[in-house]
Amino acid sequence: MASMAAGSCINFKPYNPCLPLHPPKRTVSNFTIRSIASPIRPSPPVVVPLPDIDTSTPPTHVAWTSIRQDRWEGQLSVQGQLPRWLNGTYLRNGPGIWNIGNYNFRHLFDGYATIVKLHFEDGRLIAGHRQIESNAYMAAMKNQKVCYREFSEVPKTDNFLAYVGELANLFSGVSLTDNANTGVVKLGDGRVVCLTETQKGSIIINPSTLETIGKFEYSDSLGGLIHSAHPIVTDSEFLTLLPDLLNPGYLVVRMEPGSNERKVIGRVNCKGGPAPGWVHSFPVTENYVVVPEMPLRYCAQNLLRAEPTPLYKFEWRPESKAFMHVMCKASGSIVASVEVPLFITFHFINAYEERDEKGRITAVIADCCEHNANPLILDRLRLHNLRRFTPKHALPDARVGRFRIPLDGSGHGKLEAALDPDEHGRGMDMCSFNPAYLGKKYRYAYACGAKRPCNFPNTLTKIDLVKKKAKNWYESGAIPSEPFFVARPGATEEDDGVVISMVSGKNGEGYALLLDGSTFEEIARAKFPYGLPYGLHGCWIPKN
Repeated sequence: MASMAAGSCINFKPYNPCLPLHPPKRTVSNFTIRSIASPIRPSPPVVVPLPDIDTSTPPTHVAWTSIRQDRWEGQLSVQGQLPRWLNGTYLRNGPGIWNIGNYNFRHLFDGYATIVKLHFEDGRLIAGHRQIESNAYMAAMKNQKVCYREFSEVPKTDNFLAYVGELANLFSGVSLTDNANTGVVKLGDGRVVCLTETQKGSIIINPSTLETIGKFEYSDSLGGLIHSAHPIVTDSEFLTLLPDLLNPGYLVVRMEPGSNERKVIGRVNCKGGPAPGWVHSFPVTENYVVVPEMPLRYCAQNLLRAEPTPLYKFEWRPESKAFMHVMCKASGSIVASVEVPLFITFHFINAYEERDEKGRITAVIADCCEHNANPLILDRLRLHNLRRFTPKHALPDARVGRFRIPLDGSGHGKLEAALDPDEHGRGMDMCSFNPAYLGKKYRYAYACGAKRPCNFPNTLTKIDLVKKKAKNWYESGAIPSEPFFVARPGATEEDDGVVISMVSGKNGEGYALLLDGSTFEEIARAKFPYGLPYGLHGCWIPKN
């Protein structure tokens, strides 16, 4: 907005993007307890022998096979050329063990966490992996059985009284897993934390040795058992959502670097349903936090069951409708709450503000990997389905879903495909983008797409949201994990950098893959001496 001329006598009220259109009544308590965690003290590196190679024909794709040793480290031989500017460590978290002895887990999300690293330095690549030593993992290895409630697995009890005791532990949070198998983030103070959907599943690791340091203990009094598995983390702040299962809604909270104390920005009350919708992730803009309210809602009854339902701890409530809420970061005021078409997403990509010719914010645009409001995707991720592909277990369609949330006080928003889903094979998940464009208008996104027939995303795709086109990488029989974009230092173009993915190959091998962020052509790969199971999300830690 142009500034007023000097000496002007006009009474001018500055435009405030966080002034709510219809101010809601709300009560929010702030907490001021402060606790600074001790810095990580790196442990000396451990020399670990190479895991034994199983030369027999694998019963299933290596992507869905438990890793055979709890740790390994070594230098990889590189085919191609690593960029000399690429100096730092890429960490990828995800499930790596799906069995205890002869007992096989049900679901992809049940597996015990395996952290994998790729350390790039002066054209060399050092790789390794290690199990995250959560209480859930350590207890399972000691007792040779499931001891905590995982995504679909529950501890087996010997009698009714033991079952009642286990339920009591569930309500208190004692029996919930701390298996931090979903994501990994570098906080602004340098600590590296692995995360899952339970708050107790926040575990600090050493990014060099991959050693488990200990629990990340929140020092505030906010309580609760769960949070978003994908906080928004920058060098200056940590933002996340805390679902309230008793009084359906969400607390939006912020944590500063060097602190373990979350402070409340504001609260969003749910507009539909008996429970809040699942919030695996959420987006932000420069001024706002966007809080999604999906009709895939938490369900206490399903959580209490000894055996899982097709939707596990959730239930599909289309009659409760779907909503998108927009909260001001600075004031906590809600500037929009709109009904939108039904949707299901695990992962939001990015969001930004749409402005008119006078610079006023008129709407928020939020993009996500949207599964056409089909809750079947959760059941498709059962390991039985992934390991034995049949046409009836084909990957459900997905798209880049683009929300337009107006800030003019209207009650409805829009949800449309940002481009033709056939551009990426009607598969879409596991997304990243240039982090310099967080909360800003952007052009490119990177994700996993599909080359059909398939029962899981099997391509890497670069999405051009301006031209509405996609470039795709595919290798027959391979299953790539999340494509992670690392920008070249000093770059001025949005896609100037590399895309890193770890790939589970069709012949039981695993390799790191680097693609040029602009051309999306392969520039290098490095084969692991053993197979890699599928992994979820990663982060980049640049060399100081």
